[in-house]
Amino acid sequence: MARPSIFSVFSSLELTGSRRFDVLLLAAPAAMVLAVWGAAPLAVFLFAGLGLIPMAAVLGHATTVVAQRLGPLAAGLLDATLGNASELILGLVALNAGLIAVVKASITGSIISNLLLVLGLAMVVGGQGRKRQRFNRRSATTNTTMLFLAAVGLIVPAVFALAVYGKLRGVRAEMQGLSLWTAAILILVYAVSLVFQLRTDAPAGVAPRHDPQCRAPWRPALLTLGAATAVIAVLSELLVNELGAAQQAFHGTDLFWGGVIFALIGNAAEHGVAVGAARRDQMDLAMAISVGSSLQIALLLAPLLVFASLLLGHPMTLVFTALEVVAVVLSVVMVAMIAADGETNWLEGAQLVAVYAILALAFYFVPA
Repeated sequence: MARPSIFSVFSSLELTGSRRFDVLLLAAPAAMVLAVWGAAPLAVFLFAGLGLIPMAAVLGHATTVVAQRLGPLAAGLLDATLGNASELILGLVALNAGLIAVVKASITGSIISNLLLVLGLAMVVGGQGRKRQRFNRRSATTNTTMLFLAAVGLIVPAVFALAVYGKLRGVRAEMQGLSLWTAAILILVYAVSLVFQLRTDAPAGVAPRHDPQCRAPWRPALLTLGAATAVIAVLSELLVNELGAAQQAFHGTDLFWGGVIFALIGNAAEHGVAVGAARRDQMDLAMAISVGSSLQIALLLAPLLVFASLLLGHPMTLVFTALEVVAVVLSVVMVAMIAADGETNWLEGAQLVAVYAILALAFYFVPA
């Protein structure tokens, strides 16, 4: 029996995990062509943002395919390190451009969008036609405990700045040491939690993004992984370069564009996977995706960006605005309340979405 050619293998590979979603990949080359032709900056921004959404799904799907051919330990490590790679790349590009406020807002925005919007929509969709959906209470409790720890790491620097200096702005140099040590501790906690979850049956921080039954070829997926990373870097550069045009056209501060727009672009692929899992009554998977991604962002991505900011010449601290701190605390508390009884319904999901909408509006109306 003849072996299939590399071309036939690639043609059978669902790049994003969904044939319908693959169509959106056309936005990526469109953004590049528009940039080369010198098209309107707003058009380049819109197509770059639209292209990043399916490219993040490509990266996640390729990671899952490659991980399936590795052992459980290596698969867990790969999912843990590349779970939020698209958000990390976008954050690095924005940091390199000196957009520190946008990067910090995207960190908190990604956390609250995963906890409120993603999980909320999953509960709303999954609750249609069902009185309630149940999930593993012990695993959810472990996740929420880790969330509280992550929240402490992100909140304490701001509380310290207020207590000692009486302000949140203008204390970057003084707070750099505390931020670096806090970032190191968060990474250590993430590593410890990873070891724990790889030795138990209840993952606390690594969330599979796609159907674990996927059996796509892994060698093309490995090539796709590298190509997707390069394309995401290019699209992120285009998005950051034209951010000013979008802000001028639609208004809104760095807090809104980082905390809402950039966060949604980076997490859109996860949104779809979590909602699809809930629709199939796999609420454990939906919870793992939303909460696990938030943990990766708070315990790994944010600390890595703090250290990377020094190398890029734009030092960033973990001192967030008061509104961001409140948003993170409210998100964690609400998810903990919902996870306490081990079951949920569509009304609780609607409540989470409503809280997210209120916070997004607050981000938009914050004065410049």
